[in-house]
Amino acid sequence: MAAQYVIEGATAKGIAASVERGVAEGGLGPGDALPPVRRLADDLGVSPGTVATAYKDLRQRGLIVTRGRGGTVVADVPSVASRRPPRVPAGLVDLAGGHPDPAFLPVLRPPSAVVPAYGSHRAAPRLPALEALTREWFERDGIPAEHVTFAHGALDCIARLLSTELRPGDAVAVEDPGFHHLLDLVPALGLRMVPVAVDGEGLVPESLRTALRGGVRAVVCSPRGQCPTGAFFTRSRRDELAAVLREFPEALVVEDDHNAEVGGSAAYTLGAAGLDRWAQVRTVSKHLGIDLRWAGVACDAVTQARHDGRMLMTSGWVSHVLQETVTSLLADGDVRELVATGEAAYAERRTALIGALGAHGIRAVGASGLNVWVPVRDESAVVNGLRTQGWWVAAGARFRIAAPPAVRITTAALAPADAVRLAADFAGVLGDSQATYGG
Repeated sequence: MAAQYVIEGATAKGIAASVERGVAEGGLGPGDALPPVRRLADDLGVSPGTVATAYKDLRQRGLIVTRGRGGTVVADVPSVASRRPPRVPAGLVDLAGGHPDPAFLPVLRPPSAVVPAYGSHRAAPRLPALEALTREWFERDGIPAEHVTFAHGALDCIARLLSTELRPGDAVAVEDPGFHHLLDLVPALGLRMVPVAVDGEGLVPESLRTALRGGVRAVVCSPRGQCPTGAFFTRSRRDELAAVLREFPEALVVEDDHNAEVGGSAAYTLGAAGLDRWAQVRTVSKHLGIDLRWAGVACDAVTQARHDGRMLMTSGWVSHVLQETVTSLLADGDVRELVATGEAAYAERRTALIGALGAHGIRAVGASGLNVWVPVRDESAVVNGLRTQGWWVAAGARFRIAAPPAVRITTAALAPADAVRLAADFAGVLGDSQATYGG
């Protein structure tokens, strides 16, 4: 335990709150050991059962973990301390954020008039026009759209799906490396993460089978534009994964297709594979604007009922002002043309950086999406070295569980000419004697 922080409390609730406060304020950091149950009970003058109850609550909420003889420690990613990226230092080119190029985003024009309605929209939460466009969006890629619904973005939807389907302590299979916000969300819900390896075609089937055999009750993955590697499902990989999942029909499969319009790859999705329990979530933030917190969801009937039932008890519906805005953008031909231009530019920029790094003997991957993933031996050395050259890239630690080290470079706004300079600087950081350091 961190020497400067003293746990307090006379009840299980008070003890748990004290530990949580220590984590939130930084007095207790990831990996810091907590006192054994009996010792803390003696220190506080309470029963061991009171401390054990507090620790159980903290474990279920993802703040602490027990490592057998290693004792009880603060979780690597405690649920009250999300892995927020560090601030970008002034004067550096930001290639760490994973954001789209604003040049390919339309100007947002909310509707000028929204007629007031009596009461609430709970009885009719989805605008018919947007629901029709959403069905067309999924059906375009062969995804059944009999059951569609809306949410406030991908993570909002995934959190609701997992919390209605699972209970604290249940296991969720996640990509490794994977989307850092998802890696924060799962333990925050009190769920256990089980890493599944990723290669250039996405989830590795045997790794997924091992996770499912271990009792995983839900799988969250990306069919294309995978963050951070850019992997995407080929038809054969999708079919292999579907065959594995059919062996475990009760597992819920959630696909996060956040790069559906700018991924630069074909759609071979598990949503179109005929699974029993599934949902595919699509958002518009990458191609219409990061301020549009809206997601369309296609899923099986049971999943929709559970999602919508929980939503009715909380936020109720997605704002109709937001829905009107998204409807107008999705139906605008000029916007679709701008998005298509952006998708082509993103592909060119990814390819340019991968090629430029390859010319220096540095292996990188990024077959779709907005990012390039570069394996390295020492993330900190590369991040700090590139910083001295004016570049700001993301250390891979935020995206990894057991996967090897790497850095993520967002290429969305990186011109091909600048990619050549970045690659030269990258090679310089690695050193002449380490020309294949990234391999």
